Amino acid sequence: MDPIVYVVDDDQAMVESLSWIIESVGLKAKVYERAQDFLEAYNPNQHGCVLLDVRMPGMSGPELQSKLNELSADIPIIFISGHGDVPLAVRVMKAGAVDFLTKPFNDQVLLESINKALRTDKINREKQKENARAEAKFALLSPREVQVLQGIVAGKQNKVISAELNISLKTVEAHRASVMKKMSVKSVPELVKLVLTNGVQEPINED
Repeated sequence: MDPIVYVVDDDQAMVESLSWIIESVGLKAKVYERAQDFLEAYNPNQHGCVLLDVRMPGMSGPELQSKLNELSADIPIIFISGHGDVPLAVRVMKAGAVDFLTKPFNDQVLLESINKALRTDKINREKQKENARAEAKFALLSPREVQVLQGIVAGKQNKVISAELNISLKTVEAHRASVMKKMSVKSVPELVKLVLTNGVQEPINED
């Protein structure tokens, strides 16, 4: 899916300038004059980034950022401002913006910022897919296999897991083999990394 650079700005001259710069390097630009219009049309499955004006009629740029954060929409945002408002820049960067550009800025600075934002979005999307795959594998585990997995991730030996769960060592070994197969890993370090790096949620132990 080709990326889209969304331009959310009510300044027509600025919009035309930004669109020309974006399209001059083969990227697609899509324009919204109001933040609310972008929010209503936003497609979380679309790869891209947002060039967002700070001050607009109705919903402001920072307000749109807050709305997107509430929706857990982590599309990268580059803020554009005609004012060197340092406190505002700090606030929106802390809220997840990838850049804050003050007008006037040159074309190269803008394009470098856009490329950075698109790389960030690509990495985020790949991570989300990886997380979803890990969660899908985890969902295949039985409650007992989850308990054994928790023991493995905690670094416990089979005999310790056996004693804690009050099951035989052979049963632990069987569950362990099943866990490895269902999670599609060949080693314990690989299993631990898969669980920890993908934020797989481990339910509370159940008997």
